[in-house]
Amino acid sequence: MLFRKDIIYLVGPRGSGKTCVGRALAGVLAMEFVDTDEHMLSKSGETVAEVVANHGWAEFRHRESDALRAVSVAGRVVATGGGMVLAEANRSHMRETGVIIYLRAPLAELCRRVGVDDNRSGRPSLTGGNPVDEMAAVLEERAPLYEETAHHIIDCADGIAAVVEQVLSVLDRKPANY
Repeated sequence: MLFRKDIIYLVGPRGSGKTCVGRALAGVLAMEFVDTDEHMLSKSGETVAEVVANHGWAEFRHRESDALRAVSVAGRVVATGGGMVLAEANRSHMRETGVIIYLRAPLAELCRRVGVDDNRSGRPSLTGGNPVDEMAAVLEERAPLYEETAHHIIDCADGIAAVVEQVLSVLDRKPANY
């Protein structure tokens, strides 16, 4: 049986730093790091963009949910895809098996990090529209789900080290080599 805090889930929009913070946090806590998008890529050989282009968003969301369940193993820090919270089953699973940290940042900072002009994220457009407008609409839709799902909300506009310190504080955890 899994107990709360055995798995740390990081949720938030693209650009919030889930992967970077997750790797750093896992290192500090001597836990394993897993990214659900990277897990899907390793299993199928297809990037997120390829899954969406070849199979559609519904299939991507199905695979994303499967990946979440596959990587939910005690002793891990899990960076989730930005849309992981869209499915109630995913939100329930994360709340039942671990602690959820929402990495929150202002829209301008998210756009800067993602580099909306050059789409460095490798994520396909959800709307085909203006990237900044799309990010704003997605954030408006998902922010209430991130907030409702999270056990803790962390401002991630600061650097990775500061965010990791905040997470350690809210979890009342010490670095593994402390």
